[in-house]
Amino acid sequence: MEFGFTLKPDQSIHRTLALAKQAEAAGFAYGWIFDSHVIWRDPYPLLTLIARETTTLRLGTCVTNPATREPSVTASTLAVLQELSSGRFDLGIGRGDSAIRVLGKAPTTMAMLEEAIHVIRALTEGRPIEYEGATLQLPWSPGYRLPVWVAGYGPVALKMTGRVADGAMLQIADPDLIRWFVDQVRASAREAGRDPAAVRIMAAAPAHVGDLADGRDRVRWFPALVGNHVVDLVNRYQGTLPEALTRYIRGREGYDYLHHAEVGSSNADFVTDDIVDRFAVVGDVAAHVAKLRVLAQAGVDQFNLYLMNGDEEEQLAIYGRSVIPALRDIPAAHA
Repeated sequence: MEFGFTLKPDQSIHRTLALAKQAEAAGFAYGWIFDSHVIWRDPYPLLTLIARETTTLRLGTCVTNPATREPSVTASTLAVLQELSSGRFDLGIGRGDSAIRVLGKAPTTMAMLEEAIHVIRALTEGRPIEYEGATLQLPWSPGYRLPVWVAGYGPVALKMTGRVADGAMLQIADPDLIRWFVDQVRASAREAGRDPAAVRIMAAAPAHVGDLADGRDRVRWFPALVGNHVVDLVNRYQGTLPEALTRYIRGREGYDYLHHAEVGSSNADFVTDDIVDRFAVVGDVAAHVAKLRVLAQAGVDQFNLYLMNGDEEEQLAIYGRSVIPALRDIPAAHA
């Protein structure tokens, strides 16, 4: 299993760089940053600085979208970052959540997302492509391959991921739900004539090592965040989603994006301890190792730790010392 971390860009630039360097030294392979340009700092200047301060981390957005950044703009930015980093960038992309909703707009369609993926990938890799009636190419692109990770839970998103993506970004750490998502991604890959194992699976969720009750309170914001996506899915796919994914949102009354991904947020008042335990990773080191082993058995190749729950330096040290070494050689199940 590989490990990544995601930063919420609400801290100083100096601390962002320090955390990234510490994570690389601790054995993390991927560094991601949220893209919500109104709520927090823009991710691309930060990713540029991290690329200059690290040597092995693969870097990317978790996640961008095709609406707030026009696809050719994203492609040009990524092509420059590939040149700067000697090809260490990935694209994490979805229909859009906080970055779009805070502007009072709705997420894009799945068709727009899929077209954007093809455009961004081709342009970043230096290939010509037809887009909106024009033939576009970045002739100066260094041509590094761009791995694309798609974020989404719904049947259409999962099918598209299996058809075109390099990886699935699943914002949840519930092994049973991960299995349900993975089965759909792999079935779509087979249908498209691809090797299902070629589509890598990421479980992205907050984790906190320490006292169980304290850890639960630190990460309770996360199921509330997931609930935003689930509400959209329930409205579109009535009766086709697993009860384990949908039933917990029945007590949800709304969501304030100004307190998005925030420890102690009132957005999470409806989230119970059992939901926290399913969706996130809490408890002592042994509990973390045990749950991550189960996630690997469910098909997870990368655990992406949402590093925004306090004590970030200490949590990185614990993962580097006790968790990553215990799981580094554990392969994901690809049956």
